Amino acid sequence: MKFLIKPMTKLKSTLKNSRESLPMKRNPNKKFLQTSRRIETFVIEKENSMSITGKGTLPTVRFGKHDITRLIIGGNQIRGFSHCSPELDAEMRDYHSVENTLATWFHCEASGINTVQTRGDEILYERIRAYRERGGTMNWICQTASEHPDTFENIRDIARLNPIGIYYHGSMSDKHWKNGTFDQVEDYLKAIRDTGAMVGIAAHIPEIPYYVEDKGWDVDFYMSCFYNIGKVDRGLVAKVERVEEPFDDEDREVTCEFIRSTDKPCIAYKILAASRKCDSPGNLRAAFKFAFDRIKQIDVVNVGMFQRHTDQVGMNADIVRELLAE
Repeated sequence: MKFLIKPMTKLKSTLKNSRESLPMKRNPNKKFLQTSRRIETFVIEKENSMSITGKGTLPTVRFGKHDITRLIIGGNQIRGFSHCSPELDAEMRDYHSVENTLATWFHCEASGINTVQTRGDEILYERIRAYRERGGTMNWICQTASEHPDTFENIRDIARLNPIGIYYHGSMSDKHWKNGTFDQVEDYLKAIRDTGAMVGIAAHIPEIPYYVEDKGWDVDFYMSCFYNIGKVDRGLVAKVERVEEPFDDEDREVTCEFIRSTDKPCIAYKILAASRKCDSPGNLRAAFKFAFDRIKQIDVVNVGMFQRHTDQVGMNADIVRELLAE
């Protein structure tokens, strides 16, 4: 398979201090400068060789009636849900105008990514409509919005925009699990089935997908979080109910064990620990490699990409092309 080879001169000129790399409770200015220098060095080194961000689509897997790339772009950054810091939340919200959101999505197309995942709320509906009106072609997978007062109505609203898949929000799955009301979630999954979209469920607590499998619930795919941030009592980020979330690396193997145990496709997310694995090019690549070495051949990874300071779309596409070509 051949890919277009092009230099990274333009990319180098755009690399500034990346807040994507900011872990919690550290000096942000120091961290930004450290990350910028590391990535700048990486880009200069790559400019002396090549970039393989190509025009062709990344490797794909079957997802119902559709083919989706093994790297898809997530949507938390659009709404400012960084799972990192209030400052990064605010910067993400400030950046993601309609124009900047669409520019990112069209750059995904050019970089070989063919699927976007977002939540289902009015702001994202506006972005999806505008993207399609301008000729956007990526598939769309949508999450329910937990702040909506009527989840069934939320599902119907999402379905009107024809996503290829709809899934129930992981934070609400966690909440029902802890409250002993998890069986109620099956009714929402049945409502998703009625829309004709692929049916999915997300969770952060690792026991949840095993329960769904054991019960034989009618689902087509799992949203599999690499980190059990549900081990602490969390509010909803959409309601600005923030707590410090745990990102323990040992959780990743637990999630991957489930992913390999089911014959259904899984979309692995938070594989970069909400930017905590982005402090150097080596750690970034290692996190992608960890995921692809452990998930099934029919699975994909979902990564939020914030374009303000670096071309994360292009860099991530490069990494995935290289890893899947090995």
